[in-house]
Amino acid sequence: MRAVLDTNVLASAFKDPPGRVAALWQAARQQRYQLVVSPAIMREVAKVLRHKFGWEEPRITRQLKDLYRISDFVIPSVSVAIITDDPPDNRILECAVAGHADVIVSGDRHLRKLKSYQGIPIVRPVDFRRTLGLVG
Repeated sequence: MRAVLDTNVLASAFKDPPGRVAALWQAARQQRYQLVVSPAIMREVAKVLRHKFGWEEPRITRQLKDLYRISDFVIPSVSVAIITDDPPDNRILECAVAGHADVIVSGDRHLRKLKSYQGIPIVRPVDFRRTLGLVG
């Protein structure tokens, strides 16, 4: 299964102490599914870690290297402008299409309102955890 986790899901998964979505990151590290990321997602994750969580650059760099190492890194060739209320959310859609994702995992209301994009379902983190058998 190939999955794109939105920026906030990824950033929350990296948070200390780990929360519920950290299990999704661990499952990706254990190759229970193939995580798909793009340059735009990597940049946005770095921004969130820097500004929202106050991480310093060496820690961000280590985390991004780890993210790159375990992910299928794709470079979308098509730009979309489906979500006008929050344009950066479109980068998630672009990554999912370019990466032939089976699912988009997001808690973001703009993305979840779509329910799916080009046949790719958009699910909440808790639902993806259930799919992976991580909710107990």
